[in-house]
Amino acid sequence: MSGLDQAVIAGVFEHPTRWAPDKTQYQLCAEAARGALADAGLTIADVDGFCTAGVGPIGIMTLAEHLNLKPRFHDSTNIGGSSFVAHVLHAAAAIAAGLCETVLIVYASTAASERFAVGTGGLSLGDAPDQFEAPFGPTVLNAYALVAQRHMHEFGTTAEQLAEIAVTMRRHAGLNPHAKYREPLCVADVLASRVVSSPLHLLDCCVISDGAGAIVVTSAVRARDLAKPPVRLLGGSESLCHTAMGVRDLTDMAAKESGPRALAMAGVRHDDIDLCMLYDSFTITVLMTLENLGFCAKGEGGAFVQGGRIGLGGALPINTDGGGLSSNHPGMRGIFLVIEAARQLRGEGGARQVADCAVALCHGTGGMLGLRHSGVTLVLGHD
Repeated sequence: MSGLDQAVIAGVFEHPTRWAPDKTQYQLCAEAARGALADAGLTIADVDGFCTAGVGPIGIMTLAEHLNLKPRFHDSTNIGGSSFVAHVLHAAAAIAAGLCETVLIVYASTAASERFAVGTGGLSLGDAPDQFEAPFGPTVLNAYALVAQRHMHEFGTTAEQLAEIAVTMRRHAGLNPHAKYREPLCVADVLASRVVSSPLHLLDCCVISDGAGAIVVTSAVRARDLAKPPVRLLGGSESLCHTAMGVRDLTDMAAKESGPRALAMAGVRHDDIDLCMLYDSFTITVLMTLENLGFCAKGEGGAFVQGGRIGLGGALPINTDGGGLSSNHPGMRGIFLVIEAARQLRGEGGARQVADCAVALCHGTGGMLGLRHSGVTLVLGHD
């Protein structure tokens, strides 16, 4: 056994706000934590483990004080947008090791109301690798655009194929009353939006929003007494991808390593996956993640996302909440991948519910494709 079977997801909550200029990160975290604990049928007094990243100047300590938590286990691993997918795995490992019984994972950001343009800032000279890159002025956006250019050059991927991803995410967002943008899109709309870093158009890029979310992971034994059916942790894996001392393929992702390991641990195949929640910082992120996870061969992602395959009712629905491209992206979106997957597995998707959803795959990406990034894959199932 993997040890993951000793823990389950007992509660989730996504804050409905996308714009909260009257609240702090700490307030949003507290409201999200309250919501997830209520969903689990637990209280803050039950929490003895705590995970967070990207909140406040010294993060986990100040937020724990704000929530009046003194956990036996805590983890502030920060590997970008995939951090909270990793936190679920770390929480399960801590529970299996007997370090704690109930872990609260929480995140909030007020990026939109603070007018913080996520992904547009330059690199710092503080880290050794960046000294060879920062003088040339790359941003997160530029890095992903470079990868998209390479993919188009090598495999003939088209702007229309990337646009199909944005259109599908917007269609799903139209079924989510809390999504930031719900108006229908067509491929022509995406291509008509201004180019922000060739070949990526504005509508190939994630939104910038405020937002918050929380997840409660507890022991399988403790979950027996709770009202709602728990979500099972079937498999998971983490990986990193970097410049490899100059030997690199711009179309490789960490998902190439974490995906197969997670599926093997879960004992499932690609055909068993009913829902994929994939980090969609940009349309190219989704396309390349599908390839690197093994849902299609490298270079075939463009054709794979066409024809309704990744939409509701298709063979592999992706990001049923509307994703970072249309629903929310406060800066680090990984927590919302797990929240939506849990809701779908519990049959709580409403108008966007995936029929007979039994197995869901979440994959978070943090950092910059083509330079250095993290990847965390998590396979979930219903009880």
